[in-house]
Amino acid sequence: MTHGIGEAAEVDWHGAVPVSRRFDDPYFSLDDGLAESAHVFLAGNRLPGRFHDGFHIAELGFGTGLNLLAALRLWRQAGQAGALRYTAFEAWPMAPEEMRRAQAAFAALAGPAAELAPHWGAAAIDLPDLRFRLIAGDARVTLPGWSGMADAWFLDGFAPAKNPELWETPLMAEVFAHTAPDGTAATYTAAGAVRRRLAATGFDVVRVPGYGRKRHMTTACKPGPRRPPA
Repeated sequence: MTHGIGEAAEVDWHGAVPVSRRFDDPYFSLDDGLAESAHVFLAGNRLPGRFHDGFHIAELGFGTGLNLLAALRLWRQAGQAGALRYTAFEAWPMAPEEMRRAQAAFAALAGPAAELAPHWGAAAIDLPDLRFRLIAGDARVTLPGWSGMADAWFLDGFAPAKNPELWETPLMAEVFAHTAPDGTAATYTAAGAVRRRLAATGFDVVRVPGYGRKRHMTTACKPGPRRPPA
């Protein structure tokens, strides 16, 4: 089942890597976007070890759909029963043909990429093992009205220096409010301002080794409910 969404982003190309014309920033690593996704967003959220039926990933900055494909491939490789829930917030969705062009660079994702290719451009995709929703628009407006709670967040906006709106404290507070207890978040950036904002909202924040040329990245965890002493 699919439902349509709005206008697409404006994209230039650096070889096989799409670059946002609006932000002058690539959508994924020039070195290896899939390896970066696996290191930052999957391992950074301690996946697949936390998967369970209905596990809910939310993402700020859907872009090419690379992180969704990587998560779905990992879900299937792990032999996880049930359906993965995935909600993405994106102000300027990419055109379907450009998403397919970007994904074609990753042979390891050929299976899920081919399966989802006919659905790009839709706000909802329902498969036996996937419940995907794309919420188009400014996340500062759309996230506060979202009723969901994520088990893991992929914070994948463009660089904070170029896309500061997606890293502001009020939005990070909404991320925290829409994270389940013991839920996590991960991002490629280790910018001090981002870490301080995540910590100020209530996350336990850690700077950890990054991918490739990025020395560090950031992971965060929302503390669970306190148990009374035995």
